[in-house]
Amino acid sequence: MSMTDPIADFLTRVRNAISAGKKSVDIPASNMKKGIAEIMKSAHFISDYSILEGEGIRKYISIKLKYNDGISVIEGLKRVSKPGIRNYTDSDSIPRVRNGLGIAVISTSKGLMTDKQARAQKIGGEVICEIW
Repeated sequence: MSMTDPIADFLTRVRNAISAGKKSVDIPASNMKKGIAEIMKSAHFISDYSILEGEGIRKYISIKLKYNDGISVIEGLKRVSKPGIRNYTDSDSIPRVRNGLGIAVISTSKGLMTDKQARAQKIGGEVICEIW
């Protein structure tokens, strides 16, 4: 079975795990998903992540979710650029998520980075998702 939007699947699995109150979630691995998980960890939205070996050559990303007094640190996840409608932006018009309380993940020519990093380096790119 082929998947048309693996990033949306990643975000949905995290969203579903949060709503179910899970401590961790396992997601099929890819370089893009590893990059998003690294950004989420550096922005303190998740506790940690690790790469697990699955059956055969499959690998999984195990994400440890972060909670404060039983309430998830992640309030929302939104896929911005979709396979049917790509959303590109220049460095001047990179969106601010919740007035700076959230982050936008931008895919640039220098790799994945947050909206703040892209603004500082004056690089535009594809807006992958927003996390707040």
